[in-house]
Amino acid sequence: MSRTTTPTLYDPTVGDSSTEEQRRAFRAGEIPVAVYGLGKMGLPLASVYGEVCGNVIGADIDEDVVESINGGESHIKREPGLADLVSELVAEDALRAVDNPAEAARAATVHVIIVPTLLTDEHVPDLSILRSAVDDVASGLSAGDLVLVESTVPPRTCSEVVHPRLARESGVEAGEFGLAFCPERTASGRALEDIRGAYPKVVGGIDAESTRVAQLIYDEINEKGTIPVSDTTTAEAVKVFEGVYRDVNIALANELAQMTDELGIDVREAISVANTQPYCDIHDPGPGVGGHCIPYYPYFLIEGLETDNRLLKTAREINDEMPAFTIRKLAEELASVGKNVADARVAVLGLTYRPGVEEIRASPAIPITHRLEDLGADVLTIDPMLDDTSEFGGEQVPLETLYDHDLDAIVLATPHEEFDAIDWTGFDRPLVVIDGHASIDLAETEHRRYAIGTGRPQ
Repeated sequence: MSRTTTPTLYDPTVGDSSTEEQRRAFRAGEIPVAVYGLGKMGLPLASVYGEVCGNVIGADIDEDVVESINGGESHIKREPGLADLVSELVAEDALRAVDNPAEAARAATVHVIIVPTLLTDEHVPDLSILRSAVDDVASGLSAGDLVLVESTVPPRTCSEVVHPRLARESGVEAGEFGLAFCPERTASGRALEDIRGAYPKVVGGIDAESTRVAQLIYDEINEKGTIPVSDTTTAEAVKVFEGVYRDVNIALANELAQMTDELGIDVREAISVANTQPYCDIHDPGPGVGGHCIPYYPYFLIEGLETDNRLLKTAREINDEMPAFTIRKLAEELASVGKNVADARVAVLGLTYRPGVEEIRASPAIPITHRLEDLGADVLTIDPMLDDTSEFGGEQVPLETLYDHDLDAIVLATPHEEFDAIDWTGFDRPLVVIDGHASIDLAETEHRRYAIGTGRPQ
């Protein structure tokens, strides 16, 4: 079907009266969809679109990614069900990939943008990747098209950046195409489950018709349905608020955890019992906050708004200080057995920001390993998820050689499941162990363990 005769969904003159026919057309594959960005969340999203409508073009500028997808393979690892789904969809011609986003834009009438929003060194949101994707969409935008933004962005981005830029670069007047913000609400390791309906989908349009059509689409994709909100800015705020809530909550937990020694209590126990009250939901403390979401989203509100946002800034400071707190506790525990950090051989276990995932962005293990090196320690790193550890200080060694390195201390930064198999009685001498998540039991050993939030056994 040529682009000029392809059905579209956005039409303010028709509205609700066309919803059922449009729903049928979408599910029948008569409405071609382009997904821009085929990364950790983009490929699962494109795949779920593909299984629902059977007519998806994925666009990514990485030629290797495009080649692997067109070969029926998923470049995203450890995402349950994704590899099989990609293989099936490509075989059925329901999903294909291109490395020229403009090609996808010319073919599609629904455009889904899911590219990252990074931060500059000054913690200012960098929208350059989003702007590039918007320009690609604009190059093929036609009247009646709908643009859906899933990328997490600072509130007002759609109304102040995306919408005027689409109109300017495409020549299509505002009001002739739709735009809605529909944030991804997914986590690595469960992306398909989340997209299909672990939570309702939030949709907010630049106008009522955009919201209607976005809701139509995601009601088909998400079995939990949709939550329409007033506008794009409200939808953008929902996503950012979800992230900053967690950052502030974790900062509270981390600040409480630092009181463990002074109070002489297991703060984790106190938190657990406090959380039995229905109005209390304190998160878990740890050696820091990593990932591509929580450490970034507060700056989407801190920067660009006149509001001071003192709480968000303080929470970021507390969480950013946790790697230093972790090393301070290591130094104290080593000193208690007559050892200096500068003379110690330390293994850091778990480099990714979260157990079971390969993501290292903003991982607390990055500052932990580099700071240990700065202090003169001999640092070894172990992470079964990673082949490339160039972002970290120290020397990577295999887990199976852990017992061979005459260690003085271990810092458990991220408790991967593989570490459950460690035989803590297999070391030649007692170690100092800093347990970042209170996830190991060394009660039957002679090791000196300090757990963040728990302290030492009393």
